[in-house]
Amino acid sequence: MKIDLTDAGDFDAIDRRILSELQMDGRITNVELARRAGISAPPCLRRVRRLEESGLIRGYHAETDAGKLGWSITFFVIVGLDSQKEAVLSGFERTVAQWDEVRECHMIRGGGDFLLRVVARDAAHENILTQRLTGIAEVSRVQTLQTIRTSKNQPGVPI
Repeated sequence: MKIDLTDAGDFDAIDRRILSELQMDGRITNVELARRAGISAPPCLRRVRRLEESGLIRGYHAETDAGKLGWSITFFVIVGLDSQKEAVLSGFERTVAQWDEVRECHMIRGGGDFLLRVVARDAAHENILTQRLTGIAEVSRVQTLQTIRTSKNQPGVPI
């Protein structure tokens, strides 16, 4: 059972500091995290575990350099479907969830049904992915927006 810290009033300034520090550096040691949060290490570790159990911390990952790994293109796709019935929406989500190149899928309001963030190895690969999207029976419109550069990519949310 997950604990809702925000409703329980157990989410305080120290928890916010811990979350803020972990968003910036998920590999920080517990001792350093405790120092930055202004508490000792054992209660810091208990707080981190409680934040994990509550679902406020959903996991940890390494931020990789897509270009150095051969993924030179990042593009966004606005997808319009020919129906907004839940079965169609869910079916589309299940389909693109299986594509490794689709890194994010957001249902949106205004101007389309979904916004995808997609990575491709090169322009030919981008074209193949776009053709796969337009080939989905329920897809009525696809608009691709290729990034030129990313000047800000901040993890997490303001805390």
